[in-house]
Amino acid sequence: MDSHSLLFTILLIGIALVFDFINGFHDSANSIATVVSTRVLSPRYAVLWAAFFNFVAIFLGGAHVATTVGTGIIDPKIVGNVLILSALLGAIVWNLITWWFGLPSSSSHALIGGLVGVGIVAGGTDVLVWKGIIRTTVFIVLSPAIGLILGLVLMIVVLNLSKNRTPRQGDYLFRKLQLFSAAIYSISHGMNDAQKTMGIIAMVLFTGGYTGSTFHIPWWVIVLCYTFIALGTMAGGWRIVKTLGTKITKLQPMGGFCAETAAAISIIGASLAGIPVSTTHTITGAVIGVGATKRLTAVRWGVAGSIIWAWVLTIPMSALISAGFFLAARMVFSSALP
Repeated sequence: MDSHSLLFTILLIGIALVFDFINGFHDSANSIATVVSTRVLSPRYAVLWAAFFNFVAIFLGGAHVATTVGTGIIDPKIVGNVLILSALLGAIVWNLITWWFGLPSSSSHALIGGLVGVGIVAGGTDVLVWKGIIRTTVFIVLSPAIGLILGLVLMIVVLNLSKNRTPRQGDYLFRKLQLFSAAIYSISHGMNDAQKTMGIIAMVLFTGGYTGSTFHIPWWVIVLCYTFIALGTMAGGWRIVKTLGTKITKLQPMGGFCAETAAAISIIGASLAGIPVSTTHTITGAVIGVGATKRLTAVRWGVAGSIIWAWVLTIPMSALISAGFFLAARMVFSSALP
């Protein structure tokens, strides 16, 4: 390998880690919004709590999702450095746009949209791995629906089990339990989201010939990705916290516990199955499900509708932005970049 290719590979790994950091920064709201809005933890301690358990997921997650991202969205044979760079830049730009407007969109789908966009420009639709794309796309609908149903059912069960407790007793108990549910949710977030960047970096290394003839995830990539997503979580995406924690519905500790637990169950199941789901979609669905147990009007459907529009637009918009980066890079730097 010449030094030019090596330097560009290192640059790509750095940009992938920037995406990983922004993923944690953008999605920290998912991990802390409920526990902050119920005042179980202050924002400062909430992000530390979430970041710690993001990293703990390194011991539990495996690499199923990373393998899907690395080999199950576009054909690895067409992957090059410019393609990966463009996909990452498109995902980063869309994440920052939605963060600016306080919309909890999906970092996962932004990355997948970026890969699809550059894949189509580079090699047409034949290079798309439809099995992985369809499975991921189906879960755009299924993950919030599963979160909503689990949140609704869990909240009903918990309400019935707690009916003989006084409000003060219930509040005290679920403030303690919410620390546990926030930890489990943060673990599930790390299990799914850190692996997406792992898949990208492993793809870069594999196509560059740095990891041999078999696609695998080197141990140092795993450590770096879990570290950077935890650091991003510590930085905190405060604009989105308010949307998730207070604008959709008003949460109490019991509701926060149910929403986090429901979302965690759904995300951990998807992670073990190797499905790159949106943790954002899942926790939002769970919050809506919990709110709906009070009455349908307890959910601010206008806010929920704005969020859903962000979900719908994420893959096509990140695909377009990434395709634009790829076309520009190919025209301007084709002679200079590997």
